[in-house]
Amino acid sequence: MKMEEKEKPRLSRLTAIITQLQSKRLITAKYLAEKHNVSIRTIYRDIRTLEKSGIPIVTEEGKGYSIMEGYHLPPVLFTEDEANALITVEQLAIHNKDRSLSENVSSAIEKIKAILRYSQKGNADLLAGRIYFGGHQRVKKSSSNLMQIQSAITQYKVLTIDYLSLQDKRTTRHIEPFAIYSINGDFLLIAFCRLRNDFRHFRIDFIKKLVVENETFSPHNMTIQEYFEKYIKNQQYP
Repeated sequence: MKMEEKEKPRLSRLTAIITQLQSKRLITAKYLAEKHNVSIRTIYRDIRTLEKSGIPIVTEEGKGYSIMEGYHLPPVLFTEDEANALITVEQLAIHNKDRSLSENVSSAIEKIKAILRYSQKGNADLLAGRIYFGGHQRVKKSSSNLMQIQSAITQYKVLTIDYLSLQDKRTTRHIEPFAIYSINGDFLLIAFCRLRNDFRHFRIDFIKKLVVENETFSPHNMTIQEYFEKYIKNQQYP
């Protein structure tokens, strides 16, 4: 009886680890240890157990673990836009004050991410780190550009936009999209503006026309947190 009680948590943990490995391109032993409140040594033993059971785990020295590409992929796959929409829903739920809602949505999304195509997993993780929601999400704004912008962020595609400012001034900009920021219902696109040669905030509902160009740009090597620390004091609109 005691043996069964001891093994149940481990069986549950092994199952969860498989799901987590499938939901990300790369995952560290430290992350798994913190996630399951066990030691890193225990995670090492779990990984060996999974490998012995036939799970094709790939170990990248000094980086982490992943599931061999193509393993256990179901026939039904999400489109890029559908995957991006799920990540946005997850980030909204995380900022909800009801802890039970945010925890269960995150758990459900993690399972869904496990069946994304291999190439989408890295994009999903990237997008999750480039979306920030703050304040009360009560004000409704009209826009149909969010999905294209999310895709451009993950694929590093240059956008050409026709933008109408608060002062009713219309300009055409070539921008390198970086992140999405929402405060009190206003969705803002943080992007490097080639006209101003600096980062700017664009209200997404003020974008009157958007074209995703074939041109790509070099990734901006910083997190959204680092961006806020560096630029938020000098926050500027176009």
